[in-house]
Amino acid sequence: MRQDNTTQRVAVDIGGTFVDAITFDRETGDISLEKAATTPGQPSDGVLDSVERVDADLESTEAFVHGTTLGLNAVLERDGARIGIITNEGFSDVHEIGRTNLERDSMYDINYQKPESMVPRRRRLGVPGRLNADGAVVEELDETAVHEAADELVEEHQVEAIAICFLHSYQNGQHEQAAADIVRDAHPEISVSVSSDITGEYREYERTSTAVLDSYIKPIFENYVDTLDDSLVGAGFDGSFFVTRSGGGTLTAESAKTAPVHTILSGPAGGLIGAAHVGDATDRDNLITVDMGGTSLDAAVVEDGSPVVKYDSSLEHQPMLIPVYDIRTIGAGGGSIAWLDGDLLKVGPESAGADPGPICYDNGGTEPTVTDAALALGFLDPADFLGGEMDTAADDAIDGIEEVLADPLDTSVSDASRGVFDVALANTVGAIREITVEKGLDPRDFSMVAYGGAGPMFVPLLARELGVKEVLVPQAPSVFSAWGMLMADVVYDFSQTMIAVLDDVELETLDASFDELEAEGRETLTAEGVAESDQRLERAVEMRYFGQEHTVEVDADGVADLDELAERFEAQHETRYGHTMDDPVQVVHLRVRAVGENDKPTLDRQVPRDGDALEPTGSREAYCFAAGEFTEFDVYERATLAPGDELAGPAVVTEPTTSLVFHADQHATVDEYGHIVITTGGEQ
Repeated sequence: MRQDNTTQRVAVDIGGTFVDAITFDRETGDISLEKAATTPGQPSDGVLDSVERVDADLESTEAFVHGTTLGLNAVLERDGARIGIITNEGFSDVHEIGRTNLERDSMYDINYQKPESMVPRRRRLGVPGRLNADGAVVEELDETAVHEAADELVEEHQVEAIAICFLHSYQNGQHEQAAADIVRDAHPEISVSVSSDITGEYREYERTSTAVLDSYIKPIFENYVDTLDDSLVGAGFDGSFFVTRSGGGTLTAESAKTAPVHTILSGPAGGLIGAAHVGDATDRDNLITVDMGGTSLDAAVVEDGSPVVKYDSSLEHQPMLIPVYDIRTIGAGGGSIAWLDGDLLKVGPESAGADPGPICYDNGGTEPTVTDAALALGFLDPADFLGGEMDTAADDAIDGIEEVLADPLDTSVSDASRGVFDVALANTVGAIREITVEKGLDPRDFSMVAYGGAGPMFVPLLARELGVKEVLVPQAPSVFSAWGMLMADVVYDFSQTMIAVLDDVELETLDASFDELEAEGRETLTAEGVAESDQRLERAVEMRYFGQEHTVEVDADGVADLDELAERFEAQHETRYGHTMDDPVQVVHLRVRAVGENDKPTLDRQVPRDGDALEPTGSREAYCFAAGEFTEFDVYERATLAPGDELAGPAVVTEPTTSLVFHADQHATVDEYGHIVITTGGEQ
């Protein structure tokens, strides 16, 4: 059993290029952090290396919190398991038919080719058995047919996982569960994903797609978690192992193995959790978060203090009926490759990753990246990369830019490098507009939070482009997502479809349904070892006007009557869409979020400067986007900054794992917590 004197928590965030580790001692408040290279061939090795580098005492660790992009990468790279589907007879093509609609960016593409299905038709099998829309049995499940279908998929098609999704199982999961038992008994080596274990909502195509994505990553995820768990236990760890959820919070590793699709965006979720906490501490309710790492850039919105959650997201054209943070991910990380499409300069989505990495890593890379361009523009010091721990090949990087980009474009290395940043900026502005302007939000009303290894270097430029009033760079921004994971509570979501016009619903009926979901939530948290005093339950209702397709989530806590619920819906609808309607209001889904609260690090106020005024530690020539030319940038070390310090641009602030770069029309101040706040123009 775990020792009584365990007070340490460890969080590890694994990305495409680096693994970030951070430790927190609940008693002393001490925090340590380190970075290690990602090991694509065996991801757990990079995690263990980061734990060793941060000098974590696993024997005295009460909780290990992990965020991973393993499932996400498997889907993006189409490198998941070989899977099959068992569904109702006559409905085996639901997954391929889908909604017969096109993605918006392909709507007018005459050369559009529908993406190949993850599950070919020969591996989609239907069996007799049927429920009606109320969940009542119309035709008993043919268990013999299920057994035969499982045998065919495993023995003839060599599948590694099977997704099971039957019509109307959101109302009654008994046929799905019976089928899953048959498959597991006949083929215990096969992973099984059951739609009713993942979501309690209607829409058979979306349910099937969610189960398919889950089964696609499940064998890989199970093997990874088991391997990592065994290694941690072998190193003396006897605490709780958690994985960050895509929609916020954490769940135990064992629960994550049951439905790993809930962790598919677990890496980026940590940063959003941390940003919301920083926003709360600094009275910033509305934030745009930008996490720029080595492989990708993740952008999201925190509105009224809470990260925006979606329940009908998609990944690689595959819909998911699970709660996920509304994160836009683009291939614009430090390792994103710059290339030419004819005479057109492009950046990403392909990344050099950790192996071989950018040219400047001197690890065999030959294609110029954003990081190489940053070196050429003077934003990074080749002699002080990762605090001097990593040797760089700056001359090779410049030669690579010249050969691959500058010479073919008949321009200079500096102009080509500036062009790399311009293209990356344009790509990112588009992603930000999707989650703000296209949803009726003005980016200028938000503060921007910059983190990730490349975020502080890039985001001040992004803020200039969007007219954002300020950029906040938190402490230790390069490992901020891992820090955010320390702030995560244990969270489970429960939902139930209940389609009815609000006038036809009784408050008692609504409360009774919520009570059932809450009982399930309390039971789950208790089974996870969460004390009753640390449990919190949150109610919400998905609502819409009759005839609408999309819904609005409405807070249902403390509702005295249905009129109050309707008023909350109309207020939320007007905020989102700018109007209300006279049509009847309809209830669609009931939701309960069960939260088990954890001890968290606090943001401590720092001591202001006492003595001499702040002075730069040096200067270097770099490209200033405000001046449009190379000029002298003052250089500061972040460790020397104190609350109240003011820094005029252009300047670079260095720390061991990242560099903050801001320009001549920008100004920086250090707040009471040690965060650096960048403003542009007259917003000083």
